[in-house]
Amino acid sequence: MAEKNRRIVVTGIGALTPIGLTIDEFWNNMLAGKSGAAPIKGFDASKVETKFACELKDFDITKYIDKKSARRLDPYAQFAVVASMQAIEDSELKTDSLSEEEKNRIGVVIGSGIGGIQTFYNQSVVNYTQGPDRVSPFFIPMLIPDIAAGNISMRYGFRGPNYCTLSACATSNNNMIDSYMLIKNGFADIMITGGAEAAINEIGIAGFNSSKALSTRNDTPETASRPFDSTRDGFVMGEGAGALVFEELEHALNRGAKIYAEVIGAGLSADAYHITAPHPDGLGAILAMEMALKVAGISTTDVDYINMHGTSTPLGDIAETRAIKKVFGEHAYKVNCTSTKSMVGHLLGAAGAVETITTILTIKNGIVTPTINFVNPDPECDLNYTFNKPQERDVTVGISNAFGFGGHNTTVVLRKYSE
Repeated sequence: MAEKNRRIVVTGIGALTPIGLTIDEFWNNMLAGKSGAAPIKGFDASKVETKFACELKDFDITKYIDKKSARRLDPYAQFAVVASMQAIEDSELKTDSLSEEEKNRIGVVIGSGIGGIQTFYNQSVVNYTQGPDRVSPFFIPMLIPDIAAGNISMRYGFRGPNYCTLSACATSNNNMIDSYMLIKNGFADIMITGGAEAAINEIGIAGFNSSKALSTRNDTPETASRPFDSTRDGFVMGEGAGALVFEELEHALNRGAKIYAEVIGAGLSADAYHITAPHPDGLGAILAMEMALKVAGISTTDVDYINMHGTSTPLGDIAETRAIKKVFGEHAYKVNCTSTKSMVGHLLGAAGAVETITTILTIKNGIVTPTINFVNPDPECDLNYTFNKPQERDVTVGISNAFGFGGHNTTVVLRKYSE
């Protein structure tokens, strides 16, 4: 079954983000340096310490799927389904005319770092106030992180590999890496992949507040996510989804698909250090990036752009910066780096997918989106983070990093497509 010479390309993308519910809106607002942070509207935030987040604006699930089906999906799964619908439509894959054999060769690997936390919270309240016999029969199916992948496969009849991986904020990178390897080794020809998250609720915010991970800059939420700025005080919670269509190159060419970029490598590692804090020298991040470059068969000087994990946490930004300097040496200062999280917040299990989409659009359009909200230099963060304004640059190779609680480290490498 293994066919190691198979090339994997991206033929479709879709995203729901706090600064746009379509790819075009998302990209244009990133170029404009728009912040998605604002006071929380989804619940009464008066009791929690952090009272703002990067929520989706004007999202109405019934514009995409019927109300009955929507009620049986946790918000994270709703986001995953819609982003996947966008990506599949963008790929121009004619799902209605696929043969049964073709459906057997299309899989879905989409995950969530937390899963159905809104459903868990709601049904816990029901259990406590009304009793266990009032708990919804859909509680478990709505809660579990794999159900988004299951729903997408059922919607289209895709019978290829179907599951999710879960690695906190590295989740969607892990899902994409699995999808890359599944196609590479002949298990599928097309994979729908990415991640989704919907954890902006009272228990979600309270939990991250208790772990001292969130910014508490309630007076100016739009500037609270300030990666690499010396006054950063934590990340801003985001929500949404990113979905991508990964496809074997010959399969894509045979059906005349447009190609955004080629996926040429990936790396994975563990810090083996601490449940929430990164290794101070970025040891795991170093290993992931080095592995990714080796798998891709490229040198450090081939890399033009790095979409950093860049969470706006005091420890994380320094650790990742140190790791990049260790891997890339002097070339690190010639690379454009960015943090998409400065605008959309931290989408947790969806972060890697949305940031990989950003990397793809950077390669496609030849322009690097900014890292916004920078004012105060941090001597420990001295790379070119593309502060405050976009920069035109021809990008041939870009990498996207995503790291997660538990010490999970992932890197995806993308290259401008060429025959």
